[in-house]
Amino acid sequence: MNSHIVGTRPHRLALVLGSGGVRSIAALGIAERLAREGIRPDLVVGCSSGALFGAQVAQGRHDRSALRLATTLWSAELTEQRRWRAYLQLVAPKLAGFGAGFALRDDRLIAQRIRAAFGDARLEQLPTPLRVAATEAGTGLPVVLTQGSVVDALRASMAVPILFPSVDIGGRRLVDGVLSDPLPIAAAADAQVVLSLGFLGRMPRRIGRVSHLVAQTSTTLINNLMQARTHAARAAGQKVIDIELHLKRPVGLWETAAMPELFEAGWHAAETHLPDIVAALEAASETPAAPAPPAPSFAPGSLAFIQ
Repeated sequence: MNSHIVGTRPHRLALVLGSGGVRSIAALGIAERLAREGIRPDLVVGCSSGALFGAQVAQGRHDRSALRLATTLWSAELTEQRRWRAYLQLVAPKLAGFGAGFALRDDRLIAQRIRAAFGDARLEQLPTPLRVAATEAGTGLPVVLTQGSVVDALRASMAVPILFPSVDIGGRRLVDGVLSDPLPIAAAADAQVVLSLGFLGRMPRRIGRVSHLVAQTSTTLINNLMQARTHAARAAGQKVIDIELHLKRPVGLWETAAMPELFEAGWHAAETHLPDIVAALEAASETPAAPAPPAPSFAPGSLAFIQ
């Protein structure tokens, strides 16, 4: 069922987490630092790896002990589960049944790890509401999951096309949210203050092969889309505070050994922005409450909310 998000009041503080591989775990450090000040987001929005670690925040797991769980949820091992039939499908597509559900990797281990962490939890029943960004494969439209299985929502948001199989939810074939909304600030349009953690992709230093050219093109598209979403939110009058990590070195997407370092980077980034965050929340508390919350508004058909 598609509908707008409804509620009785605007969310005061939203934590919006974009796709960034292992770097998204900095969200745990951000949430832990804010909690020390008695500040907690009352809405979490995530895309891909941002949704995965955002689910931990929404579940109330954001201290250093959460790092142990995170290492089981994000590791290179998860990308190494090959589907041997996929190679036959590439060589003989008609004979092997190549189709829209094609994937090079098996995602059963991913599903198993997520299920072990979140069990039968549902998005709408988490201590903090969680909205998960995905993409409808058939139309390319962004989709935001607001209710239903946490496991299915996270699998869909991380289902990189070609690499992992799509996930069927509500009769829709869903894939990685990064394709349509890598930093889903628009899904938190009913929040008074937004803390956003996004990661601009690095452009290849040289173009020496086709993969470099593909990376250059996809990075350009994703970076511009992220920036456009942020500019649109600010133009609409929303208070958006970008949380930037100061890392001493580049960190690979699957570099789980860097998780403690990234947690600390998130902690210190939140501490740096703390005066701005407190000031924004104080200003929001002084604003008279509207009789009805401003639900996210989009052009018809541009964004679906699945409940």
